[in-house]
Amino acid sequence: MTKVESVHPERAIALERLTVDPPIGTLIGLLADQAVRSPDREFLRFADGSWTFAEVDDWTSRLARRLVTDDAVRPGDRVAIMLPNVVQWPIAWLTVLKAGAVTVPVNSSYQRADLEFVLQDSGARVIFTDAEHTALVEEVRAANSELADVRIVDAASPAELAAYPADRPAVEVTGETLANLQYTSGTTGFPKACMLTHDYWTRLGWVCANATGLGADDVALTSQPFSYMDPQWNTALCLTIGAPLVVLPRFSASGFMADVRKHRATFAYVLGSMPTLLFKQPPTPHDRDNDLRIVLCSAIPVALHAELEQRWGAPWREIFGMTESGVDLVSLPESAEDVGSGRLGRPVPTKQVRIVDPQGREVGAGEAGELITSGKPMMLGYWNRPEETAQTLRDGWLHTGDVAVGEAGSYRLVGRIKDMVRRGGENIAGAEVERALERDDAVVAAAVVGVPDELFGEEVKAFVQLAPGVGEDREAAQRILDNVRIQLARFKLPRYVEFVADFPRTPSERVSKPALKARATENPGTTYDLQPPRD
Repeated sequence: MTKVESVHPERAIALERLTVDPPIGTLIGLLADQAVRSPDREFLRFADGSWTFAEVDDWTSRLARRLVTDDAVRPGDRVAIMLPNVVQWPIAWLTVLKAGAVTVPVNSSYQRADLEFVLQDSGARVIFTDAEHTALVEEVRAANSELADVRIVDAASPAELAAYPADRPAVEVTGETLANLQYTSGTTGFPKACMLTHDYWTRLGWVCANATGLGADDVALTSQPFSYMDPQWNTALCLTIGAPLVVLPRFSASGFMADVRKHRATFAYVLGSMPTLLFKQPPTPHDRDNDLRIVLCSAIPVALHAELEQRWGAPWREIFGMTESGVDLVSLPESAEDVGSGRLGRPVPTKQVRIVDPQGREVGAGEAGELITSGKPMMLGYWNRPEETAQTLRDGWLHTGDVAVGEAGSYRLVGRIKDMVRRGGENIAGAEVERALERDDAVVAAAVVGVPDELFGEEVKAFVQLAPGVGEDREAAQRILDNVRIQLARFKLPRYVEFVADFPRTPSERVSKPALKARATENPGTTYDLQPPRD
């Protein structure tokens, strides 16, 4: 590791820990350890209460006993969880793992077709859910004979479980035991389930704890749906450091920082449009009145990075990974030179990263290519999809689909292979144009796609969500384009601009461009053809 000698000795020790394996290799082992060492320390905090490590350990052990005894769940069985952000979600997750079974997270906003696909694809025959979603599960069971025997269970309260033993079932669980079938967002077709082990989660918690320097005195806060991986790795983080995790019901741009202050959170992770939406909130005298020590983020808006730090008085650092790979790159708290650069940081010590051309050859310094990664943590592959697994995992390297360049020993993303507009002989990264558009104070968020063009094959179209009070007219579109004109080459400029009230999003808060295109086709809005000069 570089820079270790230039930081505080305690920080140097934490950075050195990144190079070694986590001392406890399973999530349930981490919980058991914290229940012994810090039984009365708060672990989970939700709107309706909080629970200590010992209370969660007892609750999940008794519930796991019931799952094995009453519901005949055996090691390797798949158990779905379809719940909103309530304490029963992590309780059900840890319960399933204690039974040696495999968790199948299901987004609580899913409808019939979504749920039917996940249950059938995963082979889950038990589902934790609540009264609000029971009717939907029953509808799916009635409509599909293959799912007729899916059993609905609830995460019973501790009082209801008093008759069950307080020690977990005697099943073998190791770091290599499969923990989750974690479905990706499915923006380009049916979702695929990443097979994630206990080792995947414990390494993710271990790396994030030591990269950020977080410890037992910290308070983590999350607001994403628990079915997505972020609150889950936040749970692994808190199990690692023995700190509480505050879980909000949902993300609210207007209320997020108030909750950070209320709960005295020292750590939060945000992604996608969340930083931009937070920054667009009116400044208040209380902005810096918080306890944040560090914010981790994916896709920090480059132009806002320094302003985000200045406004809330804490380092904001990039962390890069995928559901498939957990964590690959991280910008450390002391890496102030990354602020506003767009750089994602350096590979974590247990990962190798390369930038390659379509033939798999490493490209030269400063050249764009696909970012590929190898090492741990890493998924085992895609559930029941050997062809997709072979396409993504080649010779031990995960092909991310992200286009990146190496820069100053770090890496900077410039787009997605499947998110490129091919205009004439030029490849245009949608992400690059979006970043330029979002630097405008009038723009809340933007999404760029390619649309057919007779002369160039494709032209650039920008869907733009405006700040409140900004008029949706040609003059506004032209003014926004004029701001972009001084940032980007002429061939990258959007020809078309359509204003939208919001964006369809994936469960991970990223814009779903296929859904956006479909919506624009079915219900087209006013599109302004700004007709940039033909090349």
